[in-house]
Amino acid sequence: MEWLAIIVTMVVLWVASLFKILHESFSASQVEVLNDGGVFCKRNVLLVIAHPDDESMFFTPTINYLSLRGCNLHILCMSTGNADGIGNIRKEELYLASTVLKVPQKQVKVLDHPDLQDGFGKSWNSKLLSKIIKEEIVNCAIDLVITFDNYGVSGHCNHQDVHQGVRELLQDTSHKEVEVWELVSTSILRKYTGPVDIWLSLLSAKFHLSGVVHCFLNEYPRRSLAAMAQHKSQWVWFRKLFVSFSSYTYVNCLRKID
Repeated sequence: MEWLAIIVTMVVLWVASLFKILHESFSASQVEVLNDGGVFCKRNVLLVIAHPDDESMFFTPTINYLSLRGCNLHILCMSTGNADGIGNIRKEELYLASTVLKVPQKQVKVLDHPDLQDGFGKSWNSKLLSKIIKEEIVNCAIDLVITFDNYGVSGHCNHQDVHQGVRELLQDTSHKEVEVWELVSTSILRKYTGPVDIWLSLLSAKFHLSGVVHCFLNEYPRRSLAAMAQHKSQWVWFRKLFVSFSSYTYVNCLRKID
């Protein structure tokens, strides 16, 4: 009976959480913005990721939120994800996923730099990353950058390196007007609670003591699945489970980097 009660409770929480997401998608209650207390205006946003599929696995709540509110979104992917020798395929898959996510393909840039190759144990130079990001900011008139935090959601070294590259950029006083936000990594228990984590994320954002945090619910969670499905080379059973049960499919918490 105890197990039955636990299962019923989890099902009720899951349904209630999905209802909350659906309610948000039909209401105007999401007025929280990526600006200090202001109303969200159209911004030129650069999402900096490490590999093709990062955008679909981790950032879709943010991408959907920005796209629906008229932001001009660019994606800068630092590698082709060529660890298994299929970098060219993964690059094209990212373009297909970006179309599903309403990001124009011409605003998606995928690098294949010899010093920025995918792989655990392959460290990326933060100064090189900073230089590349700076060039993209200038070329696209970017005024807001979003990337991983220092843990990088999964702990992948390339995710962490991208974060350090953005941190390096912040040392450049010529770009102080550019806002930088990081995706907050959660514990492994929260990571696999699916939409149930929206409640903890909302509370975390509301009572966060260190810095400014905003929480975005995914108004179109099915779009996350559709985008990830474009990465056919990566769309194996355990990633299907990940996208279905990952809290990052349903909610993103972004923290401002000062």
